[in-house]
Amino acid sequence: MAKIGRNEACPCGSGKKFKRCCLGKQREQTPDLTEVQRTQVSLQNAINKTQKAASKGKQLVHELGVFVFFSTSFGDAWLLEVTEMDALQLAAGREILTVDLEENPETIEINWTHTFEIKNKQFVTTSYKDKQVAKIDNYPTHAIVSAIKRIKKKYSPELLESVHMTQEQTNAET
Repeated sequence: MAKIGRNEACPCGSGKKFKRCCLGKQREQTPDLTEVQRTQVSLQNAINKTQKAASKGKQLVHELGVFVFFSTSFGDAWLLEVTEMDALQLAAGREILTVDLEENPETIEINWTHTFEIKNKQFVTTSYKDKQVAKIDNYPTHAIVSAIKRIKKKYSPELLESVHMTQEQTNAET
């Protein structure tokens, strides 16, 4: 799992560097947590922030590790994972949706519901459940593509590949 660098923009959206904004607050609030646990707290905070923006109809695009979060002016919000192109809708029409997220000290498990891609300036999702494809206009696709490029440039291919556990690894640990 990747972490937020001290000199990166703070995921809270303040415009300040992380070290001058929430890093100190996070350490004060969670002094006994490991680095992985602090990242997990940040993930939940980023989900909450994105859902709140969607409920208010505010457009937002931000990154955290290998994740891209975005909300739209008409109240939709998504969490995207760029290594496997997985997606989970966080809000629809300004209504906050339940997020199936399980965390422990070593892993974060998200029940992804879709895959995504950007095609011809459209946000395209494919449902894991029924393989239904949806093409959505008016999402901030340019900003999403830019965020994905920054993430892929920032992390080595080996690190990006190590983010996911294979089914064999999962079964071996249980």
